[in-house]
Amino acid sequence: MFRIDRWKEIIEVLTTNWFRTLLTAFGVFWGILILIILLAAGKGLENGVKADFGDIATNTMFVWTRSTTKPYMGLPIGRRFSYTTEDVESMWAQIPNLRFVSPRNQIGSDTPNVTKGVKKGAYNIYGDYPEIIRQDPLGITQGRFINQLDVDNSRKVAVIGIGVVQDLFEADETVIGSFITVQGVNFKVIGVYNKEGGGGNQNAQKEIFVPFSSFSKAFNRGNKVGWMAVTAQDGTPITKIKESIFELLKKQHRIAPDDKRAIGHFDLFEEYSRVESLFGAMRFIAFFVGLLVLISGVIGVSNIMLIVVKERTKEIGIRRALGESPFSIKLQIMMESIFLTILSGMGGISVGALFIFGINYVLTLTGPVDMFMAPSVNVGVVIGALGILIFSGLLAGFIPARSAIKVKPIEALRTE
Repeated sequence: MFRIDRWKEIIEVLTTNWFRTLLTAFGVFWGILILIILLAAGKGLENGVKADFGDIATNTMFVWTRSTTKPYMGLPIGRRFSYTTEDVESMWAQIPNLRFVSPRNQIGSDTPNVTKGVKKGAYNIYGDYPEIIRQDPLGITQGRFINQLDVDNSRKVAVIGIGVVQDLFEADETVIGSFITVQGVNFKVIGVYNKEGGGGNQNAQKEIFVPFSSFSKAFNRGNKVGWMAVTAQDGTPITKIKESIFELLKKQHRIAPDDKRAIGHFDLFEEYSRVESLFGAMRFIAFFVGLLVLISGVIGVSNIMLIVVKERTKEIGIRRALGESPFSIKLQIMMESIFLTILSGMGGISVGALFIFGINYVLTLTGPVDMFMAPSVNVGVVIGALGILIFSGLLAGFIPARSAIKVKPIEALRTE
């Protein structure tokens, strides 16, 4: 199989009519290239969409209040209500398989609300519990995040984003231990974060986090909760228990059981699952289309090998007459087919890899693009493609090889 004279013969056969060989190889080359480009493009789109989710725990639901749309127990339609810390306690007591329940309050950034010396800025201010960093991770670059002692003791401390640091602090100024004023209330800076992901949203770097209890006391919120981030235990989709949460909250606030709009929510697990399903379908389509194009190229190889066998009928007859075994002739034809298929396929893989490298290089130079990021192809897919190429080469050479050994030596020698 690995005789030098056999390989010399293979190269000689394929280069005798090099233009025909080139056109034949192009079909396989193009098929594998299309497969790689489709998979890389799908992966780039998938990475871009998933980057918009950031590092947030995907088994999470956000819950807020809206106006009631139905009268209930003597209460009018259009009633506004607020969640309270008692709702959080009730959820922990009555809803199983909860991992985190984080009540949150917020001051918006519509007008300047933070000062540091003579500098002012408008930022989102959040009153939070320590668990929020495990639901929506932040990269702490200096100091620390708020902890339970900060909440229990209502400490006036704050964690600020690097965007806030750039706006309010001098380049050589010490940040940790300094004070900022939020709507007239002083808070000591104990940490600085840099939020990764988020689709490159600069506003995510311009937020301030303070203990929930400190926020409530400083800004007269009492026991009110603006909204909640609820995460279920691993293995229990939040989608399965959200109806139980809604029933409890409706009961707590005397809302009609069939009022579907009073409780606003965003089920991140459900949305993420839809994205996963979408990209799973896209991967299947990419494989299907790429394989169809590849199969058409393999069919071309098989047809050309049939023509080559027909042209070499007399040669095959002479070799048979001289005593060469049918297996040896069959092996020769199949090796020619495999060699042509793998060589052209490797060319497609190489060009595809260069294409992906080029796209990533351009993205590095130009910066992030919305909903598209780091296109790539899994190594396992490339190995699988090589396996497909080998099998395709065998398949493409099988019929011509069978045709070759069916030729009787005496009939082959008569062929002109």
